[in-house]
Amino acid sequence: MPVEHHTLANDLPEFKHEIHQLKMENAHFKKLFDEYHELTRSIENMENEVTLATTAEEEKAKHRRVYLKDELVSMLRKAQTTTA
Repeated sequence: MPVEHHTLANDLPEFKHEIHQLKMENAHFKKLFDEYHELTRSIENMENEVTLATTAEEEKAKHRRVYLKDELVSMLRKAQTTTA
């Protein structure tokens, strides 16, 4: 069964403009964004059994990705309200 890709643009289409803007203007956002997408690739590889990992390793990566997404969404909401 194919694994759904969890890109921020797919998950949060309403923030497309803010994602692009913050990636270009905010180094901290860009760093978190890049880490989120690297973790997503790693998790997808674990789920597709391309990369061997224990359940604990996979769960730890998923928890980190949720944390990163929460941080990114918070930054996106703040950017959205300041440009509105």
